[in-house]
Amino acid sequence: MLQTQKADMTRILLTGANGQVGAELRQTLGAVGEVIAIDRTQWDLSNPDAIRPVVQAVQPHLIVNAAAYTAVDKAESELELATTINGKAPQVLAEAAEKLDAGLIHISTDYVFDGQQSRPYLDTDATNPLGAYGQSKLMGEEAVRSICRKHLIVRTAWVYGVQGKGNFVKTMLRVGAQRSELRVVTDQIGAPTWARDLALAIAQLAPHLTPETVGTYHYTNSGVCSWYDFAIAIFEEARTLDFPLTVQQVVPISTEEYPTPARRPAFSVLSLQKTAALLGSHPPYWRDSLRKMLAGLRAVETTIASVAK
Repeated sequence: MLQTQKADMTRILLTGANGQVGAELRQTLGAVGEVIAIDRTQWDLSNPDAIRPVVQAVQPHLIVNAAAYTAVDKAESELELATTINGKAPQVLAEAAEKLDAGLIHISTDYVFDGQQSRPYLDTDATNPLGAYGQSKLMGEEAVRSICRKHLIVRTAWVYGVQGKGNFVKTMLRVGAQRSELRVVTDQIGAPTWARDLALAIAQLAPHLTPETVGTYHYTNSGVCSWYDFAIAIFEEARTLDFPLTVQQVVPISTEEYPTPARRPAFSVLSLQKTAALLGSHPPYWRDSLRKMLAGLRAVETTIASVAK
């Protein structure tokens, strides 16, 4: 299953291939080389020792790590598992990539910051994660940065996609179809990111992986909003596409009114200047991408419904 067939092509080992970003990367990375995609059914990242033989069998020129433990609140009680998947597994990937002189693109998160700034975070700003998830992701970053010479770390935030199961957009559509009133946090500010746009950007970044460009980059959609703003936009756009909704009112609340096991950064907007300069273009505006994602999701749901009849 993991054997390659075209020795003259760039071989790309993609982890987390069935996640919301990984599923998009399976498509976008095809323009870069031959993609050997693996998911959790083929490779258990909670067992980092299983990584080395897979990498050795594939002999990739580039590894794109889209696999991660992303349950932010559960990480508080599953610190060891989160640390193994988000911290130790990237370390082993970095060691394997370095041994093969392969490149490594590793996806990280805005949660490595504490959210105390009032301006977009630069890649050079000091990190200070507030919870176990952010700590585990920072551990992975540091391992990649210190071990693999040919690396790109891509921090992103507020990711959603057609393929995702637990993302904010799909959650809002589900509860918005069930309840007349929702309460959504308004004092956490960030930038939503469509998984398709992120995957396209990573595919564009991959050919730029050179000794001069090695480092940490930020990618989200352009613009900023609160979770409350995001929810309002989701419902406005969804209504134009005839999604089934019963929600009549969205009530803005504070973080204190919605306690969670993990603390979230209050302001986690990431500066996009460095990435935009390398790619030669600015990321799409978040609401435009939301509209496209919802149209795609509606098309998928309509097709499924018609087949089921």
